[in-house]
Amino acid sequence: MARVLIPDENRTLSEVQEIRDFLAPFGIWYEHWPVAGRLAADATNEQILAEFSSEIESLKVRGGFVTADVINVNNATPNLDAMLQKFNKEHTHSEDEVRFTVAGRGLFHIHPENGPVFAVEVESGDLINVPHGTKHWFNLCEDRAIRCIRLFEDAAGWTPHYIESGIHENYQPLCFGPSFLKSRPTMQTAVKL
Repeated sequence: MARVLIPDENRTLSEVQEIRDFLAPFGIWYEHWPVAGRLAADATNEQILAEFSSEIESLKVRGGFVTADVINVNNATPNLDAMLQKFNKEHTHSEDEVRFTVAGRGLFHIHPENGPVFAVEVESGDLINVPHGTKHWFNLCEDRAIRCIRLFEDAAGWTPHYIESGIHENYQPLCFGPSFLKSRPTMQTAVKL
């Protein structure tokens, strides 16, 4: 189940309705879909898409998405660090970023115009959207593995548009549980991917 971490307020939200209520004013929706028993651990991308086809079709209608795929990264993924460098800096997209986590964990940091920087830690069963134009960045958790269904409004996918504020450097890039706190500049290199 997801958690919302608000490091500058030293606050963590973990109840589903509490999370939904907090995210709604930012245009972010959160759902939790059951995954247990629906997939084998070694399910192929095609099997994942087939198993969740009705949910994917519903999301396509709801959000105007035209395609879906599965991203699967772990420590054995070639060039993982280079891939992660594209997403662990503050950026926006010209369309919503929608992810349903099938396995693993990750951390979406959100930097809204009208609120504090917060992070949404997602794990198996969590569905989240990051609305287009919303400043954010993404990191994997300590095991550096995640498998997600992604939905796109454009079949070509999206491109990150980077923000040069550097604010992402002020926040711990890995999930470390409830004690998630703002990093000190002198400790940043010790915790970066």
